[in-house]
Amino acid sequence: MSASLQLPVVDLSSMHDGAAARLELARELDAACRQFGFFYLVGHGVQTRQVQALMASARAFFDAPLDAKRSIHMSKGGRAWRGYFQLGEELTSGRPDGKEGLYFGTELDESDPRVQAGTPLHGRNVFPSTPELRGAVLDYMEEITRVGHQLMALLALGLSLKETFFRERYTGDPTILFRIFNYPRVADPTDGWGVGEHTDYGFITLLKQDTVGGLQVRHRDGWLEVPDVPDSFVCNVGDMLERLTRGRYLSALHRVRSSARSDRLSMALFFDPAFDAALTPIETVAPDSYSPHTQVRWDDLDPHAVQQTYGEYLLSKVGRVFPWLREKAL
Repeated sequence: MSASLQLPVVDLSSMHDGAAARLELARELDAACRQFGFFYLVGHGVQTRQVQALMASARAFFDAPLDAKRSIHMSKGGRAWRGYFQLGEELTSGRPDGKEGLYFGTELDESDPRVQAGTPLHGRNVFPSTPELRGAVLDYMEEITRVGHQLMALLALGLSLKETFFRERYTGDPTILFRIFNYPRVADPTDGWGVGEHTDYGFITLLKQDTVGGLQVRHRDGWLEVPDVPDSFVCNVGDMLERLTRGRYLSALHRVRSSARSDRLSMALFFDPAFDAALTPIETVAPDSYSPHTQVRWDDLDPHAVQQTYGEYLLSKVGRVFPWLREKAL
C-alpha cells in the first residue's frame, strides 16, 4: 500500500460556525466512515495538559511492581469487570495479547438500579491507592464523552437524520467503557503483536496514542500505518454503527505491532449504545458500494445478523476476551 496514503483528518473546531459549517463537517465524517472506518480528529477542545496528566499517571502505574498493580486486579472487580489485567491475560481470537491494561467505565455506586440488579459491566471503578489516577481518569472520561456526543450528532446529520437521532434512541445513557493499555517493548517486533486484528463492538472509539507507533488499519487489500498526529484522537467505527447504517459505515479491522525500542501507551474510550438498546438498521440509510464490508470476519460473527440487545452482544464478545473471568462475572 502507498506510504503516502493517510487517514482523513477532521477538524471539529468549525462545528460552532453555523449550519453550513456543520453540514460540511458531517459530509467529511460521512466520507471517512464510508471509505476507511477510521479518521483523525483535531480541534476537539480537549486540553493537551489534561491528556498529558493522565498519560503521566498511567505510565507511573504501569512502571510499578507487578504486585502493586495486581492489588487492583480485575478478579477483584466482580461483575463490573474493572481493574488491572496483566500481560497475556486478554485474548484476541483466542491468542494472548502482548499488552497489560486497566479497565474502567461509568462510575456507579450501589444505589444505582443496574448495580443492585447485578448487571454485568456496571458498578464502581477500581483505582490504586494513589489519588492522581482516579481524578485524571474520571475527568478525562467526562470530557471525551462530551466529544462522543458531538461526533454522533454530526454523523446523524451526515446520514440525513436529525442531529438528535442517536441521542434520542441509543446514546441518551451511553455505555462508556475506557481502557488504558501498555504494550511492553519486544525483542523481535516482526512477531510482536500487541493485539491481533479485530474490530470494535459498538458505535465510536476515541483513541489517544503516544508517539511510539504500531497501530495499523485494514484498508482494501492492505494495512495502513496510523502514526500519531499531534493533539489528535484516532476515531473508528464499531460493529453496531456498521449494522445501523446497513454497511454504509465500515467497522474496520485494526491491529497493533509492538515496538523494539519502547513501551507503547494508548487510551481508548468506547462510546457505545445504551446497554439495553435493541439495534435495527436505519431504513432511510442506503448501503454503500465500497464493499460489502464484512466479507471476512475475524471472529466468525456477522454484526448484520445480530438480534440481541447491545448489552447481550457486548457480553458475548468480552466473554471471549477474558474466558477466565466469564463464569465469575457473567
